[in-house]
Amino acid sequence: MKRQKIRIGETIITLLAEEKYFSIAEEEIKTQRRFLEDYIRRDPLFRIMLKPYPVRPGAPDIVQRMAEASSRVGVGPMAAVAGAIAECALRKIIEAGAIQAIVDNGGDIAMSISSPVTVGIYAGEKGAGNLGLRFRPQRGVIGVCTSSATVGPSLSFGRADAATVIAGDVALADAAATALGNAIRNKDRKSIKEEMDSLLVEGIQGMMAIIEDTIGLCGDLPEIVKVHVDHRLITKG
Repeated sequence: MKRQKIRIGETIITLLAEEKYFSIAEEEIKTQRRFLEDYIRRDPLFRIMLKPYPVRPGAPDIVQRMAEASSRVGVGPMAAVAGAIAECALRKIIEAGAIQAIVDNGGDIAMSISSPVTVGIYAGEKGAGNLGLRFRPQRGVIGVCTSSATVGPSLSFGRADAATVIAGDVALADAAATALGNAIRNKDRKSIKEEMDSLLVEGIQGMMAIIEDTIGLCGDLPEIVKVHVDHRLITKG
């Protein structure tokens, strides 16, 4: 696989795949952004709502998927946008024949893997560092999405340095990561566990939360390993 950075508007993606799939992924991202932007022009509240929001009949598939995923965990639909776009791009290149590919949309990752892959979790300078999730090859799409109150530009109402969710539905993983990040406001292990348990809806495989030196785990997680997170490889503007 080769590494390519794709930037279209606010979407900044790192793609790991065979080079022949780069243009396919880029065109799919443009297409899905156009569907989304056209819908927002007709229904501007979709972009700003911070709680579940019903969409209009006939809304594009990506809009419906974002609304459905966000409603399941109690956040606004735009909380699922990065994961939804990443999954659309991944599925398009899988259709084109890709056996292994990773689409990282600013820390919200969609991947299909035929060999082991380790995803590093960056929790900033104060958070527990050097941790990664080691995924074994498996069929289907894997979503690994992370929200943070201290790293990056995303809006969060909590204090988590990293709130990571794993799910086969990448839009759901993205929305749930936002919800988990919002919910974690202190280092109390009991409250962290309660918040995680409340978000463990059907379809979510596992969760990890990091706030300073405290780590919370929930569900069925892959092997947690020590890694060196290379800051140069973090997808950012």
